[in-house]
This record gives sequence, C-alpha cells and structure tokens, in this order.
Amino acid sequence: MNKIAIAIHGGAGTILKSRMTAELEKEYGRALENALQVGWQIIQSGGNSLDAVETSVCELENNPLFNAGRGSVFTHDGKNEMDASIMDGKTHNAGAVALIQNVKNPIKLARLVMEKTEHFLLAGDGANEFAREMKIESVEDEYFFTDFRYRQLIEAQKENRVQLDHSEKGERRKEKGEDRNPKSKIQNPKSKIQNPIGTVGAVACDSSGNLAAATSTGGMTNKKFGRIGDTPIVGAGTYADNNTCAVSCTGHGEFFMLAAAAYDVAARMKYKSVSLIEAANETIEHLRLIGGEGGLIAVDNLGNLALPFNSEGMYRAFITSDSKMSIEIYR
Repeated sequence: MNKIAIAIHGGAGTILKSRMTAELEKEYGRALENALQVGWQIIQSGGNSLDAVETSVCELENNPLFNAGRGSVFTHDGKNEMDASIMDGKTHNAGAVALIQNVKNPIKLARLVMEKTEHFLLAGDGANEFAREMKIESVEDEYFFTDFRYRQLIEAQKENRVQLDHSEKGERRKEKGEDRNPKSKIQNPKSKIQNPIGTVGAVACDSSGNLAAATSTGGMTNKKFGRIGDTPIVGAGTYADNNTCAVSCTGHGEFFMLAAAAYDVAARMKYKSVSLIEAANETIEHLRLIGGEGGLIAVDNLGNLALPFNSEGMYRAFITSDSKMSIEIYR
C-alpha cells in the first residue's frame, strides 16, 4: 500500500510567539488537530484524497479563527466575499469559485463546479446563482460576523489600507521602509497592503497514490473593486497532478499569481527532476526574491511532504502513515 499523508495550513504571516497568549495558542492547536484528523480518518480508512482535503478544509472554514468561511474578513463595504478551489491530481479536473457570499462552505461549492459544470471557475453573481441552483447550504450575514474581524475592518478603513490576515498594524512596514506592492515600482512607492496572511488549505495522498489539493479564503480586509487573489486560480494558489505533487498556497496573493506558485512546484519537479522538498523550497525562495511573503504545503505521490514558508510563522499540521501528527505555528 502506498504511504498516505495529509497536511493542512491555516495561513502564514507575522505570527509571533511573543504576541500569542497560551490560551489562544491552544485554541489554534486544537483547531488544526481537528481539521487534520477528519481528513486523516478518511484516507486512513481507504477513502480518497479528494474527499479528505475537502473535509479538512470544511472544518477550517467552520472555525472563526481562520480567514475562510465563518471567519472571513470584511470587504470595504462590510461584506464577506469568499474564494475557494479544489483540484483532483488523478483527473486534472478542478473547480473554483470567487466573490461568493452567504455560502457556509465555499470549498463544497468549488467541488460542485468541478463535478457539475464544464467550467473551472465561477465568480460573483453567477457563482452565487449556481450555489442556489445546487441548493448548497447558505447562511445569513450574521453567521460571518465576529468582533475581531469587524475591528480589523474599522482599523483598516481609518488608515486607508488593505489588510491581509495574521498581520501587525500598518505602520510597521512603513517604518521599515519595506514595499510589498508588486506594482509599486511603476505606480505607487508606498504600499498600503500589510504583511500576510489568512487562507486555509489541505493536500493529501491516498493509498492509491492519488493526490488532491484544496484552498479557501475570505480575502483581504477592506478590499475593494472585486479584488480576487490566488486562491481560486488553478496553478497559482492550488494545483494537483499525480505525476508530481499537490500544492496549496497561503500568502500575498498578487505575488503567488505572479509566480504561478502552485504550478511552479510541480514544474520544477517535472522539468528539473528535483525532489518535492527542493522544488517547494525553490518556489518560496523565488517568491522572496520578487517581494512575496507566505508559504505553501505540498505532497508528492510517494506521500512525502513539504511545508516551506518565508514569513514569521504559518499555522500548519501534518501526519503520514510513517510519522506521528505534528502541529506547528512558528518558524
């Protein structure tokens, strides 16, 4: 039997132990463990990787600690707009949704796009209409409201900035003179986007060696103009191919799109004939060189895992058939 493995993430960014209470750290640990275990139980009992990643991501979407599903951040207009994608490494089929509202579990809608339509990506009003046609579980706006997320919006609006989750207050980057805007050299010398990030995701390899990846996010606090990041873009935030690897990314989405980061890991394995770990590390280093911050989780068809990141921390957990469960937060 093939070695089975699953890994999950709950976002990367400025996650410092000095700013984390013991109680909150335990909450994150329990949330990651629960999400990991529900997916692990599926593949451990002979289930497939696609069901495993969807189930794990659903668990993360249901937890307000993470910026996806229930914990999604607010847009400039005080709304919750969510993105998600899922990909099957065996068939290379994929499904994604963007700018959806009032859907309890966006990753379930992404899978329905994959299985019930001839398309890969549905967005906005059309995606919301598709959700209604599929009779997927919907919830009222109040389901997504948390005081913490609302305070993030108010702070971001006061400073006229767009904020990515798991970040410090806006002035930190300005004081350091650092620039995180991929277009800043030609448009704006001062970035108003904060340090990343808060997306959730999962990758898995089942006993047949089939791979799958899933990613879900609530986007960026105070975002405007229908901004879409890398999460629903196949090849940027999510990718799976049985011949190479499955990848789920978390970070400053503009840079992950610029680097086609999820596919980049698979391409390095395919064309350079390097290991998963080497390919994943190279991708994250490339992101660093172009100014991007964040991380990714990846698994190959032998059940090997890689979880590199270039930020202060990344909420992550993994387990394989020959290793114990591991839950980690900091660098």
